[in-house]
Amino acid sequence: MTDNTTEKQKMLAGLIYDANNDPDLIQERLRCKERCYDYNQLRPSEVEQQQQLIRQLFGKTQTHFSLVAPFWCDYGYNIEIGENFYANHNCVILDGAKVTFGDNVFIAPDCGFYTAGHPLDVERRNRGLEYAYPITVGDNVWFGGGVKVMPGVTIGSNSVIAAGSIVTTDIPDNVLAAGVPCRVIRPITEQDHHRT
Repeated sequence: MTDNTTEKQKMLAGLIYDANNDPDLIQERLRCKERCYDYNQLRPSEVEQQQQLIRQLFGKTQTHFSLVAPFWCDYGYNIEIGENFYANHNCVILDGAKVTFGDNVFIAPDCGFYTAGHPLDVERRNRGLEYAYPITVGDNVWFGGGVKVMPGVTIGSNSVIAAGSIVTTDIPDNVLAAGVPCRVIRPITEQDHHRT
C-alpha cells in the first residue's frame, strides 16, 4: 500500500484503518444505516419493498431470502447471501470486510457476525483504529439463537452452531459445535436424520 491508500482500501485489505475520521466511510455507513432504518420501519406484509431494499443494500442476493426486522449492518455492499437465506429478528452484520453466506443458511434471533475488531494496545484503540477480517459461511448451516461469529472465521457446510456460542476459530463441515469459545462437539451423522 502507498501513502495515498484510502482508509476504505485499507479496510478491504484487512489492514488497520481509521473508520471514524474518514468522510467517505462515515458517509457510506450513514447511507447504510438510513436504508436499514427504512427496512426496519416496513410492515411485515410489505415483503416486496423489503426485498427491494435488501437487493439495493447487499452486494449479492439470490431469488429467495428473508430477513426479519430489525436488521442492521455497517455497509451492506460487503454482504453476499446464497439461495434460501433466512435471518430471524435482531441480526447484526458488521461488514467492514466481506461476509459471505452459502445456500440454505438459517439464522436464529439475536445473532451477530462481526468482521470488525480493534487493536489490543490502548494507544491505537483509543485513536479509533480498527481492522476487518472476512467471515465465510458454507451451505446448509444453522445458527442457534444468540450466536456471535468473530472476525476471520470460516464455518463449513452442513454444520450447526448451537445457541449462545461465540465462534472465534474456524469450524469444519458436518459438525455440531457449541460453547464459549465455540468448539466441535461431534460430527453430524446418519443417526441425526432420525432425531427431532
